[in-house]
Amino acid sequence: MSRSTASRALNEETYVSPRAREAVMAAARDLGYSPNQAARSLVTRRTGAIALLLSEPESKVLDDPYYLVVMRAAFRELANRGSQMLVMFVDNRQDIPRTMKFLDGGHVDGVLVFAPHTGDPLAPALRQLRVPIVFGGSSVANAKGLYTVDYDNRSGAKMAVEHLLAHGRKRIVTITGPQSQRAARDRLAGWREALAAAGMKTEGRSESADFTPSSGDQAMRHLLERVPDLDAVFAASDPMAAGAIRALRAAGRSVPGDVAVVGFDDNPRVAPALEPPLTTVHQDPAEQVARMIEMLLLLQSGHEPPVRRLVLPVSLTKRGSA
Repeated sequence: MSRSTASRALNEETYVSPRAREAVMAAARDLGYSPNQAARSLVTRRTGAIALLLSEPESKVLDDPYYLVVMRAAFRELANRGSQMLVMFVDNRQDIPRTMKFLDGGHVDGVLVFAPHTGDPLAPALRQLRVPIVFGGSSVANAKGLYTVDYDNRSGAKMAVEHLLAHGRKRIVTITGPQSQRAARDRLAGWREALAAAGMKTEGRSESADFTPSSGDQAMRHLLERVPDLDAVFAASDPMAAGAIRALRAAGRSVPGDVAVVGFDDNPRVAPALEPPLTTVHQDPAEQVARMIEMLLLLQSGHEPPVRRLVLPVSLTKRGSA
């Protein structure tokens, strides 16, 4: 048969009969044939690869349960769509020129970016690329015109505090994430709004940490010194909630008897495994990644996504800690 018929069959195009397609695929199996991706890229101008770009030190990413879920979800979603995933880390400013050169060199068809810190110089640099880009979260300064998929962090924090208020808690403190991240700032704002609406005090009842268990432990100890009669904690991440529970136990406080604890993430490896299991705000990084990829594929095909900034809802998963 002709080269064009064989090509259409191998590329799973229409306008080829089932009999011809079966013959071509059988011949390919017999010959051990696989397409030359480099040659295909010259014709299609597509590489079949998507970059997952994480603007955090590699050591931090690999220890963070949130990013582990993100990487697994991105790999699975892209594999299901026939694409390869390249994971790239940007540890510091010196990595940016090398990263930009690679991404602009025709090696990938698009970029999924997690650059959570406000003022990150990577974000404005990426806007110069000629490939589609979608951001996870929206800490990017001057985010107008960018494509982002985020969660409703403020509403999630309010939901957590309202749950604690409904259970009679009166002195609710919070352990915040780093304020260079918009998600952390929004969760702090939600905590403040919920308490203000209830006519309760917020001054002196928050302590900053960095989303890790050890920082949650240390922040909880500071809060116990400052607010010794506290009866509830909203931690802006599950790992920080784990650290807070450890500090409360060390101080002789029972959870949830003396102090109720609510986290944020509902990470399947953290929240259900704590003792007691953690009540927490549920967000699904796999859903976020899937929506980011949908947006990226629309941009690749030349179509405009329905919205530039998609905000996904959250919910509260109730367990034994509050």
